[in-house]
Parts: sequence; structure tokens; C-alpha cells
Amino acid sequence: MTPDEMAAKLLFHVKHEALSDLTRFYAVLAAQNEVMNLVGPATLPDYWSRHVLDSAQLLDRAPNARTWADLGAGAGFPGLVLAILLKHADGPPAKVYLVESLAKRCRFLQTVVDDLTLPAIVINDRAENVRVTVDVVTARAVAPMTKLLGFAEPYMKASAEAWFLKGENVESELKEAGKTWRFDVEQTESISDPRGRVVHIRRLRRAR
Repeated sequence: MTPDEMAAKLLFHVKHEALSDLTRFYAVLAAQNEVMNLVGPATLPDYWSRHVLDSAQLLDRAPNARTWADLGAGAGFPGLVLAILLKHADGPPAKVYLVESLAKRCRFLQTVVDDLTLPAIVINDRAENVRVTVDVVTARAVAPMTKLLGFAEPYMKASAEAWFLKGENVESELKEAGKTWRFDVEQTESISDPRGRVVHIRRLRRAR
């Protein structure tokens, strides 16, 4: 087991079956990445830290959430990782909605969902058009915060909280978003990269 795999196992008490599914997910991702742009090829060697740990830390931040919506699900981060871990977690049944507007990426997501029998539903549509009730709405590398909050608004109106994975420019994004939106926000350092931030947003409403 590599150091990154050990880190995932220790930090999130990943069961052997979940680790096996995450490894199978990597194999599909690596193969499909050669024919379609899912993730930067240079990031694949850092799959366990840059992608898995980055995604999985959300479960540690929202441990009681059982329904999630991943907006702009793309290559499946964080949504597919969350679905894999929730599949093998103790507790009530879970569901992850993978919302993606590009049909070819939806086909990739559906392939992984079917192959691993994941508790996930792939939705081929724009995020702002989808109406599902979830505990958490999340996203990674989708859009600047102002636009992302517009995508998240329908979910948050239906009681969801937002947990977003953001980069080092999050402060300027939040400042810009404050011109359009009002919200309560907390941010913490990402465990996968000290430059990254996990942003928790509640009570979203439009600025008057």
C-alpha cells in the first residue's frame, strides 16, 4: 500500500471494500483520460492525495449528511468518491446526485456508477435546472463563487448546506460574491493541500 493509500485508510477508516472500489475507479479514470479530458494527466500519479483525499474530507466535515448533489460532477470529484465511501459506510442508505451538463462526461460517470454499483444518480442537465432535495450541495473546480452560488441557490432554498472545495483565491472570490449574495461562511484548510480551502456556506440569499 502506498503512503497515500495508507493516509486515506487512516484518516477516513476506509474499509477494504471501499479501497478496492477506489482502486477500480482509478483504473477506469486512467483509461478514459487517454481519450477524453477528465483530469490533468499530470495529476493522475497523485490520485490518492489530490483527488481522493481532497474529496473524502467532505464526509469528515458533514458526517451526518446522507444525500449529496455534486454540481458539475465532471470526472467524479468529489461525487464518485463520496458515493464509494457512502456505499460502504454504516448507517442509513445514502444517495449522491451527479449533476453534469456534458453528455460524454455523464457517460463516463454512469460507467463507473454501474461498474461499482454505487448509490448515485447521474443527471445530464445544467445544475441550475435540477430540483432535488439534499443535505449537502458540493462542487470542485466548477466556477467562481458568484456563479457557483447561483447554481447552488435552488438546492439551498430547499434546506441544503454547501460544502465547496476551493483553491487559494477563495478570499477574492468570496469578496466578489458578496456583491451579489449574502451568506454565512466558514472556511478551513484542506488536508490535501494547505493552499486549498473547504468552504462551508449557509443561509444563502440574494443581496438587496
